[in-house]
Amino acid sequence: MKFYYHLLSQPSRALYIFLKLNNITAEFIIIDFPNGDHLTDEFKEINRFQKVPCIVDDDGWKLAESIAILRYLMSKYKNIPDHFYPSDIRARAAVDEYLEWQHINTRFGCGVYFQLRKKIGPFAVLSEEALPIFKFLMESTLEAIETLWLRGKKFLCSDEISFADIIAACEIEQARMTGYDLFENRPRLKEWYEKVKETTNPYYDEAHVIVNKIVARSQKAKL
Repeated sequence: MKFYYHLLSQPSRALYIFLKLNNITAEFIIIDFPNGDHLTDEFKEINRFQKVPCIVDDDGWKLAESIAILRYLMSKYKNIPDHFYPSDIRARAAVDEYLEWQHINTRFGCGVYFQLRKKIGPFAVLSEEALPIFKFLMESTLEAIETLWLRGKKFLCSDEISFADIIAACEIEQARMTGYDLFENRPRLKEWYEKVKETTNPYYDEAHVIVNKIVARSQKAKL
């Protein structure tokens, strides 16, 4: 299997961690989308949407979209621990609930806020007046994770880590790159974030090597 990704892409990072954590054999191929590699005709043959992540299986079968890739891998590889995407229908539905919720909440809020602050990506064309709106959306999302998703349990969907936790942690990293303090007055969020890192390392840190460099530069600029 070939895995096409870039570590500035949140879902790419999530799948990178998932593949490494579960010893899934794959050829890791970086698509340098900041330089436009995803827009080439060659890559369009691999992923018609011209985005990362995506996979090409050993027989040439292609699949895009991180959540679809997760579900495919869970069906294909029977040795993956069940807690990542449970077989029990209610436990799985709980994970799916977050995976569906996050598209217009965690992903949209943190992602667009990052693009507006860093002036990169398709939403960077929006005016400065849009920034408070997306900051509000992002902060509302973080508060929902703090007060609703993490209420009464260690992880988002149960007391065991799932793919929902991995993808959520990768998404909120976008805000961290802007210098925003994710954890101020959010103790549950901080404790959960540290648990996700601890449970998935060393691969979490591997996946966030670029992110951490950007965070370090942002912190240095404040001094």
